[in-house]
Amino acid sequence: MSEVTELASEHEKLPLHVFAEKAYRDYSMYVVLDRALPHIADGLKPVQRRIVYAMRELSLGPNAKPKKSARTVGDVIGKYHPHGDSACYEAMVVMAQGFAYRYPLVDGHGNWGSPDDPKSFAAMRYTEAKLAPYAQSLLSELDQGTVDWADNFDGSMQEPVLLPARLPNILVNGTTGIAVGMATDIPPHNLRELVSACLHLLENPDADTAALCEHVPAPDFPTGCEIITPPAEMRKLYEHGGGGQLRARARWEREDGNIVVSHLPHQVSPARVLEQIAEQMRAKKLPLVEDLRDESDHDNPVRLVIVPRSNRVDVESLMAHLFATTDLERSYRVNLNMIGVDGRPQVKGLRTILGEWLEWREGVLKRRLEHRLEKVLARLHVLEGLLTAFLNIDEVIRIIRFEDEPKQALMARFELSDRQAEAILELKLRHLQKLEEMKIRGEQDELEAERKALEKRLGSRKSLRALLADELRADGEAYGDERRCPIVERAQAQALDATEVMPSENITVVLSKAGWIRAAKGHGVDAANLSYRSGDGLLRTAEGRSNQTLILLGSQGRSYQLPAHSLPSARSQGEPVSGRLDLGDRERISDVLLGEAEARFVLASDAGYGFIARLGELATRQKAGKACLTLPEGAGVLPARPLPRREEQLLAVASTAGRLLVFAAADLPELARGKGNKLIGLRGEERVAAMAVLDPGAALEVFSGKRSYKVKPADLESFRGNRGSRGRTLPRGFQRVEALQPVPVAATGTPDGDDAAGSGNPA
Repeated sequence: MSEVTELASEHEKLPLHVFAEKAYRDYSMYVVLDRALPHIADGLKPVQRRIVYAMRELSLGPNAKPKKSARTVGDVIGKYHPHGDSACYEAMVVMAQGFAYRYPLVDGHGNWGSPDDPKSFAAMRYTEAKLAPYAQSLLSELDQGTVDWADNFDGSMQEPVLLPARLPNILVNGTTGIAVGMATDIPPHNLRELVSACLHLLENPDADTAALCEHVPAPDFPTGCEIITPPAEMRKLYEHGGGGQLRARARWEREDGNIVVSHLPHQVSPARVLEQIAEQMRAKKLPLVEDLRDESDHDNPVRLVIVPRSNRVDVESLMAHLFATTDLERSYRVNLNMIGVDGRPQVKGLRTILGEWLEWREGVLKRRLEHRLEKVLARLHVLEGLLTAFLNIDEVIRIIRFEDEPKQALMARFELSDRQAEAILELKLRHLQKLEEMKIRGEQDELEAERKALEKRLGSRKSLRALLADELRADGEAYGDERRCPIVERAQAQALDATEVMPSENITVVLSKAGWIRAAKGHGVDAANLSYRSGDGLLRTAEGRSNQTLILLGSQGRSYQLPAHSLPSARSQGEPVSGRLDLGDRERISDVLLGEAEARFVLASDAGYGFIARLGELATRQKAGKACLTLPEGAGVLPARPLPRREEQLLAVASTAGRLLVFAAADLPELARGKGNKLIGLRGEERVAAMAVLDPGAALEVFSGKRSYKVKPADLESFRGNRGSRGRTLPRGFQRVEALQPVPVAATGTPDGDDAAGSGNPA
């Protein structure tokens, strides 16, 4: 027991919460600084930096012969980055994909993935790679004393802490990453635009973000899509370094009546876009499109052909719908989060990023010049010693031949430094000719001129920044290109309403007495002879088109809406309305209305009140419907009647007392909801028995049981009266009215004696 206590006392003891907090904080800092976020200096994460450096050490320059990717990955994880080989290889693949990187750093040979499936690349044992030309902008100054070096993970060799980037790579290629508690989303930009902004900032150190946005108006994705974010929003994003989204849209054009999509948003798969469109076509939600084709090839990496159903299709509206419902339009989060020169992660605006990078680049340039100056001074020092030796060659030879310690003797005799004496001793005999002295003096003159130029450059910040500007211009011309993504102001994409994209075909909606609903194709359907469930039968029908508004009226005066195109086929017995709507305990669907939103209908209760309503005002997305017709106590809802021409048509109303009143439909008000105005005067227990809308010059047929009575147009005048009056009594035998049926003008004639006693079916 004492041994255990003694052993425990040798170790530090910490409370668990302190240990856990410290461990998590250390892990968080490691993820932020060494894995997920790029550095503002070279725009690279550690794994990317190590891949590029390892390829340089393997002599895989742009002009070299490529080597197997497995060789590069092996060197990276074996020497600098002790992590998984698959993660390292995936990072290398992304740097080689021209559709992922605006300016690729790796030149890959073999299968490196495709826009359809970026992760479809071959295994690293099959692919080969070397550095792309643009990578030289990161590596060309590496051996010129420009950056600091640090031990690798096991201390066996050194690696650069940063790469001496000659261009603002942090914005050139951009990056994404998720750290602990923070993330980064930096879009790629056009190299020449960034160089132009840097030059402007060098000439105008006080320039603000708005001025820089004149040079860098928006990101520039490798896929060449349209940037549709308004300039004001882009300036706000660049001002704050994020806090918003960037919108990009595919580019398309008309070709032989077809729609050809040639450029997609960044990181959008062509196959996925076709799948999204085909999905809508299979669900019959996109009848405007007849066919889809993928004609992409080597010459046209993206060529998606959308064939409209006909030349009458509004292509602009169709594309707006596709932009709103597919990946043809994408939004990208912008979060310019990076590790600054001070080693701290921070979200930075465009002005801060370019200003900080230029300060860092100026420091790198100064270190490069100072390193070169040291080399020049060291060489001048050696040349000075060599010249002394040539001027005293005989004495030098004597000392070397006869002195036991010639190095010390030379240093003492000619006041030479250790480096000068070493250089003299390393001279070869063939360098002792007379011409060598002339070469030394010539080299001295050249190096002396270079020394003065370097000291002058280093002594003037203005001169230093002028050199920085010249190098930026040269690199911009060497590695830059024209903008790929046009910046276009576009209206917000709106998806078409279901009624607009559905096929417009004639249908007949059939409602049964038990509340089952269905739709038959075409008009003139014999709905009474359709198949019904036992004890059920026809209640109402409505003719119209599949893309029109379908309104259902309830027995309690509420209206409901259903998409007509979604109704089951009339070949089946349909489905219960109660399964689609939230009906009350006493609510039953009593009528169906189908037509355009502007279509007018007369709504009335059997208490003798009604009004005119537009179909669109009865529409509602609520499954519980909405109140539209206020019913007096004990009243019921009459079947609604269409009113195409309000100013011309008449309204015929018959009461259970056998009275008929005809008046102008224009006398009724047009309301969105309510009780309405009085139609006919009722007394006691009287109710409205039937209602019909008549065209000018039409006749009216009155049904009572199996008997029918046709009122000729001339006789209708005797039933005309003011709205709300009692009306005139119908002939004997037709006191119990069951239905009123308008007779079209073409069908009216002079009824013979049998007309009054003819049989008919209730409408």
